[in-house]
Amino acid sequence: MPQVEIRVKGRIDEHWSDWLEGLTITHIERNETILTGPIVDQSALYGLLTKLRDLGLPLLAVHCEGMDDWETGPVGQNAWPGLDPSNGQSE
Repeated sequence: MPQVEIRVKGRIDEHWSDWLEGLTITHIERNETILTGPIVDQSALYGLLTKLRDLGLPLLAVHCEGMDDWETGPVGQNAWPGLDPSNGQSE
């Protein structure tokens, strides 16, 4: 299962862990919080990022490993015709 590490500015209390998809909450010295753990799919990642936005926490970094395991649709099929996923620009 893909793993995610999200770094935000501010401190998140550990009691938010269940609401944040069960991710591990770690505080570091610079008034930052790191959330780590498995994430089911890209949709769950976007939902998690939305929750962090709703808490008003500035997003500092997102790192995902194992995203190749996520199914994003049929191989070779672009969900957004006219968009080249290699550079994010329209044709």
